[in-house]
Amino acid sequence: MRIAIGADHAGFPLKEPTVRWLMERGYDVHDVGTFDEGVSVDYPDFAAKVTESVAAGEATYGVLFCGTGLGMAIAANKAQGIRAVTCHDVTSARFARQHNDANVLTMGGRLAAPELAQEVLATFLETRFEGGRHQRRVEEISGLERS
Repeated sequence: MRIAIGADHAGFPLKEPTVRWLMERGYDVHDVGTFDEGVSVDYPDFAAKVTESVAAGEATYGVLFCGTGLGMAIAANKAQGIRAVTCHDVTSARFARQHNDANVLTMGGRLAAPELAQEVLATFLETRFEGGRHQRRVEEISGLERS
């Protein structure tokens, strides 16, 4: 499974241990940056890189970090085929996958410790979409992209 991951300067401190954690677990990680927290960068640029990779099928899932995770989610959800969610607990991460077939997880570098981020991410990656009654709703969401 390939994971595309990116962050702005505020999310960088959370991205770095997460990249290592993913690699230690055997995930193929495509790190799009940023690679330095000392230089202010624009989060939409990194959201675009990650979502392009997911939408093209080059990555199974995307992970984005900024200060709160909220700006990244807003930017990521502008891309066609992306269902990005901000989660800081395992319950919302589980439901985001089970019910919404979310394909991008965003978190806040100023809100989550690496251990929490890893627990939430593990839940997100290990939970499967239930389909069934949820499939129709996910298709409705996709329909909004075309309107």
